[in-house]
Amino acid sequence: MPSPDPQTALYATAQVRALDQAAIAGGMAGIELMERAAHAALDVLRRRWPQAQTLCVVCGPGNNGGDGFLLAALACMAGMRAHVIATGEHSTGDAALARELCVREGGQVVHASASLPDADVYVDALFGSGLNRAPSGDAAKLIAALNAQSRPVLALDVPSGLDSDTGVAFDPCVRAAATVCFVGWKRGLFTAQGADQCGERSLATLEIPAHAYAQAQPDATLLAPRALPPRPRDNHKGRQGHVLAIGGDLGAGGAARLCGEAAARVGAGLVSIATREANVGAILSARPELMPQGVHVPRNLEPLLARASVLAVGPGLGQDEWGRGLWNAALDAGKPLVLDADGLNMLAAAAPRALPSACVLTPHPGEAARLLGIATAEIQADRFKAARALAQKYRAVVVLKGAGSLIAGPDGQMTVCPWGNPGMASGGMGDVLTGVIAGLLAQGLGAWDAACLGVGLHARAGDLAARAGERGLLASDLFPYLRALVNGRA
Repeated sequence: MPSPDPQTALYATAQVRALDQAAIAGGMAGIELMERAAHAALDVLRRRWPQAQTLCVVCGPGNNGGDGFLLAALACMAGMRAHVIATGEHSTGDAALARELCVREGGQVVHASASLPDADVYVDALFGSGLNRAPSGDAAKLIAALNAQSRPVLALDVPSGLDSDTGVAFDPCVRAAATVCFVGWKRGLFTAQGADQCGERSLATLEIPAHAYAQAQPDATLLAPRALPPRPRDNHKGRQGHVLAIGGDLGAGGAARLCGEAAARVGAGLVSIATREANVGAILSARPELMPQGVHVPRNLEPLLARASVLAVGPGLGQDEWGRGLWNAALDAGKPLVLDADGLNMLAAAAPRALPSACVLTPHPGEAARLLGIATAEIQADRFKAARALAQKYRAVVVLKGAGSLIAGPDGQMTVCPWGNPGMASGGMGDVLTGVIAGLLAQGLGAWDAACLGVGLHARAGDLAARAGERGLLASDLFPYLRALVNGRA
């Protein structure tokens, strides 16, 4: 079995611990792993803050604290000054050996002081991935002190107080400027509050043997940048599919227009829009390449459904009689489908029904909660579990939107988007994503590939558009970047 790429493999915390144990069972001493972790941390520190001369390392009772003690020792050897605050008077196992070396090399160790000495950089070595509850006692006081001061914090492995499996930040939780993760990426660093708490992320595999990784398949993977290949010169629009966007109730025509243009911008050959008659003129004047048609009752939808190869259902659709009628007709057509917004809300409220085999659902956490019949807080408490549950329940590919969007397949496959920014929390962004995925489906991609590529293109386009500033970012600002990215030009 080939080894996974460590830069894109995401692991549950228990899997990384098993990798540690496999390396130790193979003859690598635990103290050697600590030494490698300390060297990797010092490399990150020197790269990020080359002028730093004084460190303050806060060390917990376990192996994460041992990593911190050894980092302090290495810093002293390199001519830096290292203050160490330990939450316990004694350490055990390999951490005790690390503590002894720290003292021997001149590290100044004090016990459980919540008053931080002055330093150029502070290092969090309290818990790492070894905590799945809110910190308490002296550790909580130290975290509060770290967050209150203005100098940068480097977290070792995982910011203390962050659940490394779910990305949930407990109170308190270290807010780091940078995090160096050891052995393998913990999946929680890339979703929910993970990115905010970690700062700049880097991975140090500590030279764990390749055979150890080959025996532990990752729980999920990170999306990698992708584009579509060039088209043949004798191409024509009929080969690139026909997307029908269904939505745009009264006052919501912009949602359908954004969805339709997004499908066109990623390369769909033809794009029609089934919407309210009142929206037709505005859509035509804004984007004449789209083909809007006023639809009054579901039977008016039949000729449009017959011509379409892919449906995008939900943007601005509403849930009144008009919207419900179009929704039912669209699902009855059995064509490849992207469901979003009110398309998802009606699915949650409807009796169970089969969805097309090529189907992508794109819920935000609130919609996901309605689809599973639970509270939104439960979705956010474990986004990985929720996304997999949705994919299995509806036998569809699911995009659980939010910070670190997740794509889940009904077979349990999972990937995580590392791009995107807070400026994308604005009206219309979900409509654009729906259109992007539908446009990729129309060009022949399967549901899984269309969802993965679509989420990546959408998030990367948002990041490019946000270079002018996150506040004020509009969904339509993504269009020129989507076109460039899908062609491999950005």
